[in-house]
Amino acid sequence: MNLYLRYFDREILVKNVDEAIRFLSDIDEIEMNPQLERDIREYVKSDVYYPKRYKIRPRIYFIIIKTEAQTMQDFKDKKALHAPATNQRGRAVSPAVAELNAVNPGWYEGMLNFKRVVLIPGTGKFRYTDTRFVARCKAESGIDCYNRIIDHLQQCVDNRSQFPSAKGKNFSFRFLGLTCEQVGKRK
Repeated sequence: MNLYLRYFDREILVKNVDEAIRFLSDIDEIEMNPQLERDIREYVKSDVYYPKRYKIRPRIYFIIIKTEAQTMQDFKDKKALHAPATNQRGRAVSPAVAELNAVNPGWYEGMLNFKRVVLIPGTGKFRYTDTRFVARCKAESGIDCYNRIIDHLQQCVDNRSQFPSAKGKNFSFRFLGLTCEQVGKRK
């Protein structure tokens, strides 16, 4: 993964984040500080492929784009664009959504933050409380894990509780592994 950086008419294609930070440090108008450096490193490490724009002053920005291009000419000719994942209809989906829908039967751990309706005993009124729920379940995919957790919670909590989207930051999951029967069937 290479990085394309541009600040007005100054542009460069670099092979790693250290070269990018060096390039930005050489530009007088850009005040490189530990927070900016940390943010750039996090962006480069992330699965996000959208261009990132950093504000220098009002209406003045520099941009970073992740690319597979090996040369500046390849980048300009758009020969090495990152191809996003697609669904069954051929429409582009984000890497997070593709991972959520990927079929991989086995055990999952799902973590969900939701707004739970709780009774306040002294007043008899209700309020929303931020609640974290973690469960392990057997599922076919990340979205199946989410659906199983939501089905369970809808039976256990007040129906006015608010559940987040599976695509949002308030739901995460991880694949724990296969069951003994599944391991035997794959051999």
